Amino acid sequence: MPRIELSIKTEDGVCPASLFTPDAGGTGPWPGVIFFMDGFGIRPSMWQMGQRLADGNYAVLLPDLYYRLGPYAPKIPAQVFSAPNGREELMKLVGSLTRERKVSDVGAFIDCLASRREVKGDRFGATGYCMGGNASLTAAGAFPDRFAAAASFHGGNLASDKADSPHLYVKGIRSRIYVAGAIDDASFPEVQKVRLEHAFAAAGVDHLIETYPALHGFAVPDMPVFDPSAGERHWNTLFKLLREAFAP
Repeated sequence: MPRIELSIKTEDGVCPASLFTPDAGGTGPWPGVIFFMDGFGIRPSMWQMGQRLADGNYAVLLPDLYYRLGPYAPKIPAQVFSAPNGREELMKLVGSLTRERKVSDVGAFIDCLASRREVKGDRFGATGYCMGGNASLTAAGAFPDRFAAAASFHGGNLASDKADSPHLYVKGIRSRIYVAGAIDDASFPEVQKVRLEHAFAAAGVDHLIETYPALHGFAVPDMPVFDPSAGERHWNTLFKLLREAFAP
């Protein structure tokens, strides 16, 4: 696995990150993509997904968004959900990422990609899962000139009633946007889907929102609700989005 360990200087400290390049080798450069982790943090399944994305001929940056909280042991989703206070503790981690922190971090991630010889171009892609889906859309809205495509898979609270909801910051987005929700997902109910659709349409954003017949977490291999069929659909859709966005 051609994974390079990085330390990215941010306004709040140093963020550990991994940079993945195609397993087939080569010197690149390749289009850069930021991979926003889900709420369970960095662990082998995130590395596995980062490498699969890189093998589509991309340079993929996977930052640890929880770096402000210090080192932590890799989390196993099934164990977190079965622990007495597991879900509550997980929500504390997710809640530690305010919009201001996400935007500040994305600026540092962009600078990192722009400085790497493995990366070509000055516009990037973004994809995210669960909490990371929210971060992906936040990045596209905060840096409209730096992203060619952004995707969110089973992302949560994309069009909530809160002041930091991503749907409130879509004006000016120039990237292609793809959002895949899950059925019966409490973090992205139908009312939010409709609200997000209206926000994108009003802002003239090139977008597509779909609902997969799967459960929240369907794309991540170590999730108890991982759905192989939906997972493959997600990969096919993501590669198509990026391929078209970076086409000459």
